[in-house]
Amino acid sequence: MDQTLLKVSGVSKHFGGFAALTDVSVAIAQGERFGLIGPNGSGKTTLINCVTGSLRNDAGSILFGGEDISRLPAWQRTRRGIARSFQIPRPFHSMSVLENLLVPLEYVGRGKLDEAYGILERIGLAAKADTRSNQLSQVELRKLELARAMAAHPKLLISDEAMAGLSGSEVEEVLQILLDLNATGITIIMIEHSMQAVMRFSQRVVCLDAGKIICEGTPTEIVGNSEVQKAYLGA
Repeated sequence: MDQTLLKVSGVSKHFGGFAALTDVSVAIAQGERFGLIGPNGSGKTTLINCVTGSLRNDAGSILFGGEDISRLPAWQRTRRGIARSFQIPRPFHSMSVLENLLVPLEYVGRGKLDEAYGILERIGLAAKADTRSNQLSQVELRKLELARAMAAHPKLLISDEAMAGLSGSEVEEVLQILLDLNATGITIIMIEHSMQAVMRFSQRVVCLDAGKIICEGTPTEIVGNSEVQKAYLGA
């Protein structure tokens, strides 16, 4: 039985004459912890935007659960189980943490208080349920982003720079949340500049550079790869 959840095959994306992605192919298994790394401008965000539907790939296909979703709008991909947290949280500042979570829950046809509290409990924000989001710390805002993504009951969660700018202890908090979520069966793609966090979290890592995959392997293989070292440190 095929355990592949997400299959990206020969995906390319151009912006005018600039090739942001060129013939990118990768398969991610159900329940996998997958790391996506690369220097700035390598194509990580473009690839994720193509997977989530924010952008349409120019060539290639994207299969999710065996279904070709390449031409589906973003909201339909969300309904099928693809969720994403963003590097820069954009909560509704006038709303409480609980109200911020009820919005996406209502969108996916749930909107139940008990479910919202359950998600906040899992993420570690239950004590802040009635706090306005503009009073949250940076790490609490990142947790709220993850909670909002969890409201869609994702099969695949894409964590986009959830640890950027956080302290060491805060990184540990978010990392543990992601590990706990993965332990429930959620497949997670982690995009991070913190190599230490990615290597600790991931079972497998892909490195992009100039829109192409230059290396794929275990964290140990990635760290020791000369092409990855060149991409980050320069030849």
